[in-house]
Amino acid sequence: MQTPDALAALSALSHESRLAAFRALVQAGPDGLSVGELRERLDLPAATLTAHLNVLRAAGMVGDEREGRVIRVRADYARMDALLAFLTENCCAGAGDCGPAGTCSPRNKDPRP
Repeated sequence: MQTPDALAALSALSHESRLAAFRALVQAGPDGLSVGELRERLDLPAATLTAHLNVLRAAGMVGDEREGRVIRVRADYARMDALLAFLTENCCAGAGDCGPAGTCSPRNKDPRP
């Protein structure tokens, strides 16, 4: 990850509602949440949530997919891992006392391959 990408991601996460939305999506796992489910969890007006999701989308922190009449939103785990790796790069001045952040590999709830 390059500095401009990290700045965009950190800026997108620097609002209480956007951070709460992203954390809810991370906790939801790879299936994500419908916009309606996310709105109910966060208790935000639809237009407000849409504006926040647009900021997160623009920073590449979330993606969405239309499923019929429903829009499902998912956290971008690879982007999250890249941001954490960027932030911890050369941690402890490379002394080896700490390592890079681990990666998040969420599991599908669906047991089918």
